[in-house]
Amino acid sequence: MAGYRKVVVGTDGSSPSMHAVRRAAQLAGDSAELVIVCAYYPNSRREVERAQDEMGQEAFQVVGSAPAEDSLRDATDHARSAGAGSVDTVSVLGPPIDSLIETAERHSADLLVVGSRGLNTLKGRILGSVPSEVSRRSECDVLVVRTTR
Repeated sequence: MAGYRKVVVGTDGSSPSMHAVRRAAQLAGDSAELVIVCAYYPNSRREVERAQDEMGQEAFQVVGSAPAEDSLRDATDHARSAGAGSVDTVSVLGPPIDSLIETAERHSADLLVVGSRGLNTLKGRILGSVPSEVSRRSECDVLVVRTTR
């Protein structure tokens, strides 16, 4: 798998997604830049108000992009410990599939890495999965990392 200059990997902060981050970091090593992306949705006004009522000035820790930024910090630690030399992070407001595709295009990625949780359920087959949709729409190579057995 030599020859990749820019590797993009998605994370949602979950343990399975960190497995994909570690694999992407191993592939990137010292020779490629690793870009870790985390998509998030904005909180509703009601959720923001509730957080502010309960947490006051500390509400920023659970609303907006703060959880995504936490996930990206954790993912960066995982990536560095797995051997990534150059790591960049991006939090994107929007749905995961679009965010991954757009980030890969914006960064001129050679490889897009996604984790697969193995959605072999009826829901997974009807709604589709991130890996299948990303591999269908991506203009660069896609590596699907099996994150559960």
